[in-house]
Amino acid sequence: MLRLRPYKACDAEKIVTWISDERTFAFWGGARFGAYPLKAEDMNEKYLKNNGDCVEADNFYPMSACDEDGVVGHLIMRYIHGNNKILRFGWVVVDGSKRGKGYGKQMIRLALKYAFEILQVDTVTIGVFENNTSAYKCYLSAGFRASTVCEDSFEEIEGETLRIVELEISKEEWGK
Repeated sequence: MLRLRPYKACDAEKIVTWISDERTFAFWGGARFGAYPLKAEDMNEKYLKNNGDCVEADNFYPMSACDEDGVVGHLIMRYIHGNNKILRFGWVVVDGSKRGKGYGKQMIRLALKYAFEILQVDTVTIGVFENNTSAYKCYLSAGFRASTVCEDSFEEIEGETLRIVELEISKEEWGK
């Protein structure tokens, strides 16, 4: 059984091992961290000392998903545009040995429950590179729907253009 809890500094040592190549780093959104490879101390610096680069003090919620063996997934939540009714998920990653077993979907569903029931938001958004098929399918199966493809928001890696698809889900959609 999966549970979601606030991120701890010790989680970084495990999480960074899942971001094992430049493509995964790019899909994860690693450009916001700088250059590959990601180190645990870089992750903790951004999260614990720099509030995830969020200006507002109470606007950054890194979370870890755990099973009986420990940390198996990770994501962050933050409000966008200064609006505490719209929450954005990001930096989603699951232990590579757990991928394809439903952990990502379970983690996203737990995060949605937290967002809608605890934080009382109206909408949750997430961006995903259209080429990241497994993540895209995971988010759709958790209830998100595509809202837009951002033609001007992309990244190049290994000669491939990675466009971002914006997804969202409302509290009403989630409750069905």
